[in-house]
Amino acid sequence: MIRISTPDLITNSYFPALAAEELGLYREEGIDAHVELLPSLDAVNALRDGQVDFVAGGAHSTLLAFPGWKGAKVVVTLSQGTPWLLVLRADLPARRGDIAAIKGLRIGAAPGPDRAFMRLLAEVGIDPKRDGIAIAPVPGGTDPGASFGVVAADALEKRLCDGFWANALGSETAVRRGVGKIIVDVRRGDGPPGAGQYTFAGLSTTDALIDRDPDRVSAAVRAIVRAQRMLKQDPKRATEVGRRRFPPAAAEIIATVVERDLPFYDPVISEASVTAMNRFAQSIGMLAGPVPYDQVVPTRFRALWG
Repeated sequence: MIRISTPDLITNSYFPALAAEELGLYREEGIDAHVELLPSLDAVNALRDGQVDFVAGGAHSTLLAFPGWKGAKVVVTLSQGTPWLLVLRADLPARRGDIAAIKGLRIGAAPGPDRAFMRLLAEVGIDPKRDGIAIAPVPGGTDPGASFGVVAADALEKRLCDGFWANALGSETAVRRGVGKIIVDVRRGDGPPGAGQYTFAGLSTTDALIDRDPDRVSAAVRAIVRAQRMLKQDPKRATEVGRRRFPPAAAEIIATVVERDLPFYDPVISEASVTAMNRFAQSIGMLAGPVPYDQVVPTRFRALWG
């Protein structure tokens, strides 16, 4: 059994990895793979310690367990661009792009994604301490088995927070309930220039597995690419996946979110995206200096992206 860990199971961002399992694509490529939930740091630590074979998550988070990209690489993109959005309470007088509206508010953000949020704020001159912004996980958001975006939408509805920074499924949940509105979607151009390329959702594995069993890695990459293509051909297949692994409410809206995000389901890891991600990692102290593309991406798998 190949184990794939992810810090958020109920999400559009890492969805192709889950779809590849539930639609039988790993099996068709000759591998038996299962996607399981682990918190961000636990997921990459488990990869480092040989307890899992892959991590489906924010590509930059690999650096938490593999400093300087030593010992691990990203083999395929699950979805392009920084995958988190800023949502505020619907009754607040904030408009799209008005990042300063968060001053004095309580914002829910999970460990890992919060690094991108803090960087975004720094780039627009907002200091959480000076500006009275409380940034922390929402109650229950980091509990075992929890999906931060869905829990954050619940917390917003209960007024346990004033806003959150989470995936598009959590954002859609809050908007549909009428309790939240999207203020910043960096992948679609909101926020400071470059914020949409802080990181991307990727599938990472170890150099050891690549060297020991490149065929297994190739099979996983092919399955992901096929899942992305299948979703592009028929986004409604996402509902089939959601009904197997998501709570009912999330299962019924995942196809809508996936269809809207189809342009981001591109497997290619470009040199520009790696450069931008590494620049972001340097800015937040996760990386000491520039790292060559081929030290982050194993070029032997590039042909599989098609």
